Amino acid sequence: MALRVPATRKTLGLCFLAGKAMLEGGIGFRQSRCLQTFTLPDLPYDYGALEPVISAEIMQLHHEKHHQTYVTNYNKALEQLEEAMNQGETSKVVNLQSAIKFNGGGHINHSIFWKNLKPSREGGGEPPHGVLGWAIDQDFRSLENLIQKLNAEGAALQGSGWVWLALDKETKKLRVETTANQDPLVTKGPNFIPLLGIDVWEHAYYLQYKNVRPSYLKNIWNVINWKYASEVYENEVV
Repeated sequence: MALRVPATRKTLGLCFLAGKAMLEGGIGFRQSRCLQTFTLPDLPYDYGALEPVISAEIMQLHHEKHHQTYVTNYNKALEQLEEAMNQGETSKVVNLQSAIKFNGGGHINHSIFWKNLKPSREGGGEPPHGVLGWAIDQDFRSLENLIQKLNAEGAALQGSGWVWLALDKETKKLRVETTANQDPLVTKGPNFIPLLGIDVWEHAYYLQYKNVRPSYLKNIWNVINWKYASEVYENEVV
């Protein structure tokens, strides 16, 4: 299953033909490209549903302000890129890559993060079973060992970033990875599929946990949506 951003995309009507007919298997077709805008995805739960692990205030600010800012700036950068490409402004195209990576990555990462969380009264925190549970035991010896490794990697990450439980599609093994800032997991390797991503930017926890990131990492497992991670894993390996 390819990574999909669970957010609504609205076509702007700026579609155009690439301008060159391509042939494949003797059949002609034209490749088109459309400029699309991305919108903030709705959360599958209320802002206060993850309390006491994550406060309603944090969730609202995180979703409405931080994630929305990434979406807004991503759309702006894409529009500027489209204009620069049409005008043949190569230097501007190059300069826009960092903004696209940062804001696009922020949108991708947060869209995954919201699905990685689930209220405890609805099954959040319940350990994985089935094939993912078996794979965790095979690759990390136990769920407890995996959580300890994820927490250690997340706490040790300097500055801001993410800690991930990933599936390496090439080896069919589970891996723990970290990415800096808003780099999406794909920047660590094209074969990596994100199963769980935990945001360790201060905006994800500071209002509640202050500077004690390890406490945030310890408590977040009470609202982790292992069912979602299992579904992603099974779609890739079964």
